[in-house]
Amino acid sequence: MEPQLGLHELLHVFSFLEARDLLCAAQVDKVWNEASRTKELWRQLCLRRWSSCKASQMTLGTQTWKQYYLRRSELEFRMASGRPEDFTCRALAGHKGEIDNLAYVSTNEYRFDGREKSVVCTISSDGTVRAWDLHEGMELWSSPVQSAPLVHLVTYPRLQLVVTVDERGLIKAWEAENGCEQAAFLLPMYSSTLEACDIPEGPLLLATCAEGAVYTLTVPWLQLLSRVSVFPGNPTSLLCSPDRQWVFASTQNSDLSPEVFYTQSLLCRSEEETPASATLPIWLTSRACWAPDEAARLMVMHRNDNGMQLVITTYELGTRKPRDRADILAQQIASFLLPDTMMPPHLMKSHGSQVILLVSGSELVLFTIHGLQLVAFQDHQRPITSMWVDQTRVITSSFDLSLRVYMWNKENKFPVLKSCYHLLGGSHRWASGFTHVESDGMSIVGVEARNIGTSILRSYYFQVQCG
Repeated sequence: MEPQLGLHELLHVFSFLEARDLLCAAQVDKVWNEASRTKELWRQLCLRRWSSCKASQMTLGTQTWKQYYLRRSELEFRMASGRPEDFTCRALAGHKGEIDNLAYVSTNEYRFDGREKSVVCTISSDGTVRAWDLHEGMELWSSPVQSAPLVHLVTYPRLQLVVTVDERGLIKAWEAENGCEQAAFLLPMYSSTLEACDIPEGPLLLATCAEGAVYTLTVPWLQLLSRVSVFPGNPTSLLCSPDRQWVFASTQNSDLSPEVFYTQSLLCRSEEETPASATLPIWLTSRACWAPDEAARLMVMHRNDNGMQLVITTYELGTRKPRDRADILAQQIASFLLPDTMMPPHLMKSHGSQVILLVSGSELVLFTIHGLQLVAFQDHQRPITSMWVDQTRVITSSFDLSLRVYMWNKENKFPVLKSCYHLLGGSHRWASGFTHVESDGMSIVGVEARNIGTSILRSYYFQVQCG
């Protein structure tokens, strides 16, 4: 009789298998079948495949780690294939003006217990903020009409909170579940940026206005913590790093050099204190983005010294703390000139730590941070209006009334992007194109502009069988 492996030895061998092999091993006999269903084996498979898959970020409910792995894999397959039977498409109308911004307020957790939900909030020139359930295809609530059009929107999914600002600078916080107004704060002038900043010290809101100052407010009560003058008399844009520890501030196409602030130094600051910041030695800044897989890697598009060519420069940021003060160190690690034949990009995002995505007209182009062009796509017939980038895919929207879905393949040295399929909007007779696109783990939603000066949401909801 051949010697049998003990359970401990069997689990050790199984720990080296991929999901497909583990499923095959389960067919051998009863002992192997029971061993292959061990919770820790499938938990490790989930962690290896999805680095963000932590117990604190998901709700298992009654499902096992094996069920979670198989259902999420099926969901990714459906989102990668885009077959008509893989998703439900709905048109959601309600706003009487143009939708200017949207953001998910659902927590983006992957659940397959029948309680999954994708909820987005929108603001419009009609002066309302609204919430929509993409799974059910329905409007959840609408705020009263505000006294001025709403221009910016951010969400705090963990707090179930929505924050808006109107064109006069009035900031309001709304409860995401029912649309009740929770707090308000009035800026002295109209706002140019809102940034949600959830840090260990607590959630913050960063807001800028036309006077060139950055206001730091508590969330949800919108109490003022500090005001920092950055670019006096110039509208200022903000961009928080993925870990929310850094804030990039710039004023577009100006000879004023951009600055990077250490977020913690913006808390409870007295008028005499200067926040920890570093001035980058560049000018005529036009775009910027943070590398999502690095704690403090910043890519900035700007003009070269003679102002004739566009350059993308990459910086690594760090801090040095002599005594009680934090000094910011910005080290340039890469820089390259964009090709002269390329129109100035109007959209810029990053993937991983090495890849930059640029949109120029109707073209999507990928570069490494050192300037190596990886690929270029010209799938759209008209200009691209918006771009969504996450760990698994890229989605672009266009005035040609389509959304284009691309998927990442990370088996090579640099991630490879593959063009997969497109999602169509409504009729060109009624619509002028998509203006925005957002996505979470289970849905894609675009803003479809109508020829009569209004907008609707066009949602594509992907789901798997719970059985």
